[in-house]
Amino acid sequence: MSEKSSPIKYFLSGGFGGVCTVLAGHPMDTIKVRLQTMPLPQPGQTALYAGTIDCFQKTVQREGFKGLYKGMSAPLTGVAPIFAISFFGFGLGKKLIKSDEEQILTRTELFAAGAFSGIFTTSIMAPGERIKCLLQIQQGGSGPQKYSGMLDCARQLYAEGGIRSIYKGSVATILRDVPASGMYFMTYEWVKEVLVPEDASAKLKMLATVVAGGCAGIANWLVGMPADVLKSRLQTAPEGTYPNGMRDVFKQLMEKEGPTALYKGVAPVMIRAFPANAACFVGFELAVKFLDWVAPNL
Repeated sequence: MSEKSSPIKYFLSGGFGGVCTVLAGHPMDTIKVRLQTMPLPQPGQTALYAGTIDCFQKTVQREGFKGLYKGMSAPLTGVAPIFAISFFGFGLGKKLIKSDEEQILTRTELFAAGAFSGIFTTSIMAPGERIKCLLQIQQGGSGPQKYSGMLDCARQLYAEGGIRSIYKGSVATILRDVPASGMYFMTYEWVKEVLVPEDASAKLKMLATVVAGGCAGIANWLVGMPADVLKSRLQTAPEGTYPNGMRDVFKQLMEKEGPTALYKGVAPVMIRAFPANAACFVGFELAVKFLDWVAPNL
């Protein structure tokens, strides 16, 4: 990332990077949510999905390839502002930490700037995630057809429990995104620094962006996965299932499934993490270069 870029350029370029992320990664996100939220089998019955490949095959068989893109309208609508705000928060965090423009930030400082960005996104991320997850588990997932689309889902949630229902899972979203965002941006900057010598060619720099972006995505989910499982369970459960919120989800999950359930759906997440986040940072870097060209003083 260009050290001279302003938070405004980070905002605009992050939005474009976010769109690239959703287009590249949504199918595996759908599989992740379906694995995370499928009901436990009754004694003598088999699980709804045996794993990532089985979930993929059953989804395509029952709903076609478009089933993998179910619920994409919610993240696609929200992703540009979410990533824009996230990258803006990171750019602003770096600016606040630096004592002068030439200062090179340590890994701890990069983590802090990244974590700072995670706080910014929750206001948009939490309702978008709630709607996305509810749409993803319909039909071929573990739930019946209830919502006709993103707006219908938002309307029904508001009718059932007001704005509080739409924002259900906000605390879980913050607990996921703050440490995960810190790891995300720190890993990207660190891996790119290791891979790119000062005299590197443009081709090598782009390859380093792909690798660093992919590694950032994997680091992000290794840290954020447990909170994401709790968030998905909470956001897709019927009203009143977990009166104490995430604490009840965690307690029930530990009692019935044990600690390994905190990484349920990790296979599709890791399959998705590398290409989706490589696409994000390639999109981001290209957008920064474009803005440097058309608006160098922005």
